[in-house]
Amino acid sequence: FSWKPNPVPDEQCFETIKAAIDNGCNMLNSGEFYGVNPPEANLELLARFMSKYPSYSDKFFLSVKGGLHNMVPDASEENLRRSVDNINSKLGRVMDLFEMARVDPNVSIETTMERLEKLRLEGKFKHIGLSEASADTLRRACKVAKVAAIEIEISPWSWEEETRKVIQGAKELDVAVIGYSPLGRGFLTGRFNSKNDFDDFRRDYVRMQDEHWEANTKLANSLKALAEKKGITTAQLCIAWVASLGEKVIPLPGASHVSRLLENIAAVDVVLTEEDVQELHKIMQDNPVSGGRYSGHGAKLMWG
Repeated sequence: FSWKPNPVPDEQCFETIKAAIDNGCNMLNSGEFYGVNPPEANLELLARFMSKYPSYSDKFFLSVKGGLHNMVPDASEENLRRSVDNINSKLGRVMDLFEMARVDPNVSIETTMERLEKLRLEGKFKHIGLSEASADTLRRACKVAKVAAIEIEISPWSWEEETRKVIQGAKELDVAVIGYSPLGRGFLTGRFNSKNDFDDFRRDYVRMQDEHWEANTKLANSLKALAEKKGITTAQLCIAWVASLGEKVIPLPGASHVSRLLENIAAVDVVLTEEDVQELHKIMQDNPVSGGRYSGHGAKLMWG
């Protein structure tokens, strides 16, 4: 909605949010930095939605990522408190799940969890979450306090060894896995012809660049062929596959139009056979992804 130079108009956002909740999507995901000017634009959007439609305010579980300072993870006690207070102030309510957006490499996960648990006990939020944490970090974190959820990127073009380790570890630890970007940031839908078709930060991603576009298009086209054979869209195929990875694996697709939202929701009715999954995995194997998930500073913070 808001992480782009020209944010989606409020009414379009509100209709999409209402349609999501009305159709059984009871979790919304936001971030303290999901905006261009100001960074908290997404939180302010949600506050306006809840003010205009108060009857919806208690109908969804709200997850918010924070804990960054100048887009760098900062797990100092001062910054974590600043972050959660800022989020709740912008929202006008207490968030359900606070996710440390990235693991701070300068603070042990044990210390980070102690600080988060202290804030949780103060009533700043109800549950602790992590994002882009490794399986080992998740196990260490769970020894200090309960981790309710871990958010990682999962899609047919983000299926790394560590992805599988995190999903397995989370299952053993009874931690929900939130799979963000199940559609490969929209690329896997096949609706884009070049990076210039994106009107937001996605045009700068490594995998969207010209030298990687053709190779990654082969993956998208192969997924589209499988989806068409099943009579579904590529988006529905990807979402259904992520959901099939475990009872507590939750796909987290984005949508700014009601029509796309309803298309995504229809994925819950898609049944993937063992043969479908095998064919999808063969497609992934035969069409390796070109380019990294992130570059520069972002790449250094993966699997913290």
